[in-house]
Amino acid sequence: MNGTPQPERTDSTLARRPTSATRLVLLVSAAVFINYIDRGNLATAAPIMQDELHLSATELGVLFTAFYYGYVLAMAPVGWLAERFGAQLVLAIGVAVWSIATILTGLAASFAGLLALRLVLGIGESAAFPCASKLLANAVDVKHLGVANGVMSFGYLLGPAVGTLAGGLLMASFGWRPAFLVLGVLSLTWLWPWRSVVIEHPVRTSSAIDASPTLPQILRQRALWGAALGLFTANYAFYFILAWLPFYLVKVRGFSAGSMAWLASWAYLLNALSALLSGWATDRWIRAGHGANGIYKGIMVLNHAGAIVCMAGVLLLPRTGSLLALFAYEILAGVASPGLFAIPQIFAGPRAAGRWVGVHNTIGGIAGFVAPMVTGILVDRTGNFALAFILAGAVSAFGLLGWLVMLPRIAPIEWRPVGAP
Repeated sequence: MNGTPQPERTDSTLARRPTSATRLVLLVSAAVFINYIDRGNLATAAPIMQDELHLSATELGVLFTAFYYGYVLAMAPVGWLAERFGAQLVLAIGVAVWSIATILTGLAASFAGLLALRLVLGIGESAAFPCASKLLANAVDVKHLGVANGVMSFGYLLGPAVGTLAGGLLMASFGWRPAFLVLGVLSLTWLWPWRSVVIEHPVRTSSAIDASPTLPQILRQRALWGAALGLFTANYAFYFILAWLPFYLVKVRGFSAGSMAWLASWAYLLNALSALLSGWATDRWIRAGHGANGIYKGIMVLNHAGAIVCMAGVLLLPRTGSLLALFAYEILAGVASPGLFAIPQIFAGPRAAGRWVGVHNTIGGIAGFVAPMVTGILVDRTGNFALAFILAGAVSAFGLLGWLVMLPRIAPIEWRPVGAP
């Protein structure tokens, strides 16, 4: 990773050295790592909570989904806030809000209380990706965005692995309430190193301000809608697995809570390691002269085609084969992860990345509340997961339309001032 953000001439930033791009990427990756631990805790606790609070599968689906209502509805406004007030501040507020919501979840005693806290958790966590994309687009050269997003993807994909294992073992030993309290308090500690970060931005001249695209300009880009459709369809299978895998392994495949924690964690770890390797390899291929367009689109096609096969394998194969299909899916999803955010960062550039990814992730995040809720309804009505896996595969197939038909050549957009010819 090369380069640091260019200096903005203010007394506060001149007094302190700017934070290096490498340290910035690592801290942002740590934030999204925490983000995915905290959002995934409910899925790990679901088998225990269902018995204690007498929740139906549909109610569990609603709780999984409630997070995404707050998450999706706040995403675009948070992208604007990151552009207006600075991604550093907005990200810090987001971490504080979602950490406190995690702590309070450990004290909740009813479905209504859990529902409200899941909404607040989603609002807090909506700050992560618009702010992260704004920071990375400012700090990292395009030729190194693959590895930067690979490291960030490693962070958010490692979160479920660590969260499922640590949370599962904590819950197995002490119950689900202490686990939420401990993990929420630990999440707040990220704010300590973040307070010393110095973010610098280019000097904003009048011409630079004029060159910044408006929201209507961004919304007119075919690239936005193609990548957003691709993200939605990739997210559908991902969030379906993320929300329901612990429940499926325990209730359908017959694993104990402890075994489930280990198996799910291994799957998520493969997911994270694949993302890290993919980001490194992608940048290496691009620097060797291969086009970003062909590389990123090829990876997306591989992910979606593989997801169709893997969803069928998890459902239909015997227990060992089902686990192998699950692991294969996690590897393919990890390989695609860096591109899901590198692609919009390349198109948008530093001046539009916050708002672009705010819209991009809003559309992609819709899958987060559709997939868990629809799955819960299907399981309640059919008594099994067959239709849920079939639907996940079908949605993945539809994603090829976004990446191959709608998405233009992947290259930075030359933004022009409003009214320019």
